[in-house]
Order: sequence, then C-alpha cells, then structure tokens
Amino acid sequence: MESIDEKVIKSISKRGRGSVFFSSDFISLGEHKTILKSLERLTQSGKIIRLARGVYYYPKRDKVLGLGVLYPSYDEIAMSIARRDKARITPAGAYAMNILGLTSQIPMNIVFLTDGSPRKIRMFNGHQITFKHTVPKNLSFQDKTAQLITFALKDLGQDNVTDEHKKILRRTLEKIPENKVSGDYRLMPVWIRTIIKDIYEQLL
Repeated sequence: MESIDEKVIKSISKRGRGSVFFSSDFISLGEHKTILKSLERLTQSGKIIRLARGVYYYPKRDKVLGLGVLYPSYDEIAMSIARRDKARITPAGAYAMNILGLTSQIPMNIVFLTDGSPRKIRMFNGHQITFKHTVPKNLSFQDKTAQLITFALKDLGQDNVTDEHKKILRRTLEKIPENKVSGDYRLMPVWIRTIIKDIYEQLL
C-alpha cells in the first residue's frame, strides 16, 4: 500500500519539473493536515521547494551549466495562482516598469492587478506578490504590451517620464504594429496615449 508521501510525489511528478502547485491540489488524497505534513516532509527532503504558504515548486535543475535550481519567475508564480483562482491579472507598478526595462531594479513588492480577490503572498526570498483588485476596464486590453506600458507609466507619473524612458519604449513599440495597440487607446489616460502615438509617428 502506498504511503501518503508516495501518493503526493507521484501526483506531483505527473505535472513535470518546473511546475508550481498548491497544497489544495491534493484534497482527494487525504485530509488537509495530512497533506500539509506530507508536503513538509517532501520539502525537508529536497524533493520539492516551498515558495510561499501553500505554494510549492517541483524543481527544475540546470544540468548543462550546473546553475542548480531554475526557479520560476514571479509571472509564472502569479499566473499559476490566477489560473487556480480563475482570475485575470496584469503586472503593474514598478514590476511592470522592470519588465519593460524602464528600471533595472526588481521591487520587493511585486504588484499585479486582478479581478479576483485581493491578497498578499510573502515569498521564500523576502519578496512579496500583491494582488490588487481593479475594475474590469483595466483588464480589458487586447494587447498585453499596451497594457504593460499603461500601468508602468501610471506608476512612474507623467512628470517623471524622461527621453530615455521614451527611447526604451520606442524599442519595444517598433516591434508591434500600431494597429495592434490602437484599439486600446480608449483605455489609456490621455497623456499615455499621447506618448505612444508620438512614438509611432517618429517610427513612420
């Protein structure tokens, strides 16, 4: 007869290395307390990694360069949580700025806007993922880059946008036809829309 640890690790291995999963994924295998104890033992043995309370990772390792564990990105962790909760999310604030290259600093507080429940998740490395509830309009963008730029610039502030920031945005937007972005102009503040339109005019 299989032990609870064997049942849990068998279920985890079916997901494949590099997968993010949750303690709630194993409710069919036993009582919640029993599952938590099993996950604790598997964590202590190094078979899985605890990313946050109730959030785990089946580690993928770099065998070519010997870099060790390849941890999931904050995006991957947040998207896994969003899929579980059947919610939509988008990066915002300083994290959106970092993704676009507007800043090289990864913020300690990784913010995502969501139409799901607001929550804060303290990560194993001291960072925090924050889900902030927002109105549906903010998650209605057709183009994800336009959405990212909008919430990065909102956090930066109109008076703080420099020529260097615009150069970085230009390198991003030159890869995307304006007709893919223009449908989202109505969702942007006027000043952000103006910046993007000006960049596209310079690309003509």
